[in-house]
Amino acid sequence: MQIPESWLRSLVNPPIASEELAHRLTMAGLEVEDTATAAPPFSGVVVARIAEIAPHPDADKLRVCQVDDGSGQLLQIVCGAPNAAAGLTVPLARVGAELPGGMKIGVAKMRGVQSSGMLCSARELGLSQDHAGLLELPGTLAPGQDIRQALDLDDTVFTLKLTPNRADCLSILGVAREVAALAGLPVSLPGFEPVPVTIDDRLPVTVQAPELCGRFAGRVIRGVNARAATPAWMKSRLERAGQRSISALVDISNYVMLELGRPSHVFDLDKIQGDIDVRWAREGETLELLNGQTITLDGRVGVVAAGDQVESLAGIMGGEATSVTLDTRNIYLEAAFWWPGAIAGRARRYKFSSDASHRFERGVDYASIPEHIERITRLIVDICGGQAGPLDDQVVNLPTREPVRMRLARCHRVLGVAVPAEEVARIFTSLGLPYTREGDDFVVQPPSYRFDLVIEEDLIEEVARIHGFENIPSVPPVARAKMHSRPEARHGLHGLRRQVAARDYQEVVNYSFVEADWERDYAGNETPVRLVNPIASHLSVMRSSLIAGLVSIIRHNANRKQSRVRLFELGRVFMRDAQAQDGELAVAGLTQPLKLAGAAWGPAVAEQWAEPVRQVDFYDVKMDVEALFGARAADLRFVADRHPALHPGRGARIELDGRVIGWLGELHPRWVQQSELAHAPVVFELDIEALQAGRLPQVRELSRQPVVVRDLALWVSADVPAQDLLDTVAEMRRTGKLPLVQDVRLFDVWREKPRQGHTDSAGEGAAERSDKSLAFRFWLQDTEVTLDEARVSQCMDSIVSRLETLHAARLRD
Repeated sequence: MQIPESWLRSLVNPPIASEELAHRLTMAGLEVEDTATAAPPFSGVVVARIAEIAPHPDADKLRVCQVDDGSGQLLQIVCGAPNAAAGLTVPLARVGAELPGGMKIGVAKMRGVQSSGMLCSARELGLSQDHAGLLELPGTLAPGQDIRQALDLDDTVFTLKLTPNRADCLSILGVAREVAALAGLPVSLPGFEPVPVTIDDRLPVTVQAPELCGRFAGRVIRGVNARAATPAWMKSRLERAGQRSISALVDISNYVMLELGRPSHVFDLDKIQGDIDVRWAREGETLELLNGQTITLDGRVGVVAAGDQVESLAGIMGGEATSVTLDTRNIYLEAAFWWPGAIAGRARRYKFSSDASHRFERGVDYASIPEHIERITRLIVDICGGQAGPLDDQVVNLPTREPVRMRLARCHRVLGVAVPAEEVARIFTSLGLPYTREGDDFVVQPPSYRFDLVIEEDLIEEVARIHGFENIPSVPPVARAKMHSRPEARHGLHGLRRQVAARDYQEVVNYSFVEADWERDYAGNETPVRLVNPIASHLSVMRSSLIAGLVSIIRHNANRKQSRVRLFELGRVFMRDAQAQDGELAVAGLTQPLKLAGAAWGPAVAEQWAEPVRQVDFYDVKMDVEALFGARAADLRFVADRHPALHPGRGARIELDGRVIGWLGELHPRWVQQSELAHAPVVFELDIEALQAGRLPQVRELSRQPVVVRDLALWVSADVPAQDLLDTVAEMRRTGKLPLVQDVRLFDVWREKPRQGHTDSAGEGAAERSDKSLAFRFWLQDTEVTLDEARVSQCMDSIVSRLETLHAARLRD
C-alpha cells in the first residue's frame, strides 16, 4: 500500500524527519518496504505562462510560443502539444534543465525556428503516463516558481508491506492512528458538515442473507454533474497513493476508501430496475463486471441484485450495467459491512482481485458506516452538486466483540521486561483501546475496526509494538544449560537425511498438495483429502504418497538432458483414518505420518572409465534401503506384491517384525510411458517411525579360534523364497541349536531347464518341476576350541535335515 507522507501528515504531524518516521513505522510492525519521492529527480523546471502563441511558418503541427518564465523577458519556445494556448500555465524546462532519464535541455532549432527550452507533459516529468498534451497547472501559481516546490514533488511516498491481520491500516486514517500512538499526538480528522436532506427519495433494500451482509446503508442523490472535474488536490493524492483518476464520482469513492478504509459503490440510479436485494447468487446467473469480465455465478458468492438482474458482486466489484458514466444524473450511494468469511477467496476464484475485496476479506469497520457515507456525500455535493435523500441504514447481523483480558504478569513474562502498569495504560489509551482495570489485569474492549484483537497475546503484542522492540533489552538466559538426553538407538530426522545423502541421493521438497490424478494413479487413492481453496486448480488434493512428486522431478530433469538422477524427500503425507482423534497436533479422521521416499534413474554409477554403463536396478536400491536400517537390515523382509505405482512383477512390500513399513520396486510401465522416460526409475517409500527405531550393536568377545567355511547347495521348488530357508536357519540359531554358526549368506541362484527326460543327481524329472538351486555359505566358529570335522559335519547335517523337513529341500551333488 502506498502512503503519501503529506496526506499522512495532514492527519498527524510528528516533529520527526521522513527517515525516522519510516523507521518507527517499521519497528511498530508496519514495514516500510520502500520510500520514494512523488516525482523522479529532475532539475531546472519552473512554472511558466504562455503569453502569446502563433503558427509555425514551416510546420502545420508546430506552434511558436512566447513564454513568461518569471525572468522578465519572454522566451521563444516551439511546441507541438495540441492543448497549448495563450494564458495557459504549464511546466517549462529551461535551457540547462535535466529531465528524468538523463535528457538535457539546450537551445535548438525546430524547422528553422529557435527554441529556448521545452514545455513539458506529465509523462516527460515522470508524474504520470499522460502524454496527450502539456501538463496544465493552476493559474494561481506564479511564473518562475520551481515546480518541485509548487507541486510538492519532493513529497515522500511510503510503500507499506502490511501483514494480513492489520486490515485497520489499509487506510491513511489507520496509519495515522499508529503514528499518533507512537508520537503521543492526537489525530486530526478532516472536518465537514453533513449534507442537509432536501429530497425524500429512497430505494427499498432487503437483506436476505445476514451471514453475508451484516449492515447495509445507502442514500439517493439526484442532480449530480458527473462531468465535473476532480479537484487537483484530490487527483494528486490519488495518483500518489497508486490510484488512477477516472471521473469525479469514482474518484471520490476511491478517495474515501484510501482515506478512511471504507470501500463503497456508486450506482447509476436510473439504470436500477426494481428494489435492491442482497442475497447469495443463484446457480447459473451471470454478471459483467466493471473490468469487462463476464462471470458465471453460483451459490457461494454474494450479490446485490435489482429484481431478477444481478448488479454487483457483493464486496468485490460492481457491475457494468449500473456503472456511472459522464452522463449520469442520479446516483445511489452504497456502503455495507460484508462478513470477511463470505468474501475471502471469492475474487481469486474468478482470477482477479480488487481493492474492496482485499479490505473486506480482512475486516472493515462496521460501526462507522453512517459517518463515512456522510463524508462521501459531502464530497459529491461539493464537487458534483446534487440533492441528497435520507440515509437508509439497516443493521442486520454485526459481529460480537468479546472483551480481551491481559494479565500484567503474563505480559512481563512474554516480553521479558517489566513494563509498568502506567505505561501499559498509556499505550492502550494512545491506541484508542477502551479498557478497565481489575487489579493487575487489563480488560480491553476491541474497537469495531480492530479485527486482530482476539486473545491475550494480541494485547501483549500491542504493548511491545508501542513500547518499542528496541527498548526490550537483549538479556542472556539465566536458566541452567541442561542437555536433554536422546535415546542413542533412535535416529533423528537430520541424521536420516545425512544417511540418504551419503548414498548419493539429493534432497528435494515438494508441495503437500498434488494433482488428483497422481493420487489415483500412484497411490490407488480414490478418496483423497481435498482442499477447499486450492492455490491452483490442478493442485487440489493432499498427497498420501511421495512417489509421484519424485517421478515428476525425474521427468523434469530428463526433459533437460540430465542422464542420471537420484532423489529423496522426507515429508508428511495425509490419509483418511476414521480412528484418528483430535489432539494438539492431530485432526480427527486424518493421519499425517512422516515418510521417506527415494527414486533412482539412470546409470547405477556415474559415468567413468573403470566400469561399463549399467542402468540402476531393483537390487541397487534394495542395498540402499538396507543400509539405512543398519543393524536391523537382517530383519527386513522383501515380499513380492503389487502396488499401483510399481511394476507388477518387479515390486515388493517391505516388512519389519511382521509389519508393512514400505514399498520398493520399478515404476509401473504405464507411468514410465506417461512420463516419457527411456527406462524405469526404481523407487522406494518407507515409514519414518520404522527407520528411527534403530538397534545398538551388541558387544561380545572375539574368538581366537579359526573360522571354518562350508558351502551348501540345495534344490528347492521354484516358488520357495530363499528368505524362508534363511529364516529357518536364523530360528535354529536363536534357539541354540546351531551354536557354531556365526553367519550365513546366499551367494548363488541357479536355474536351468535341461532337455526333456534328462536326469541328474537331484532326482528324476527335477528340471520338469522347474526347481532352482540355492547355494549358501556358512561361517562356523567355536569360541573355546578348534573345530574338528565331526562337529562341523554334525552341524551341517542338522541344517540339511531341518531344511528337508520344512521346505522339501534336497542336496545338490
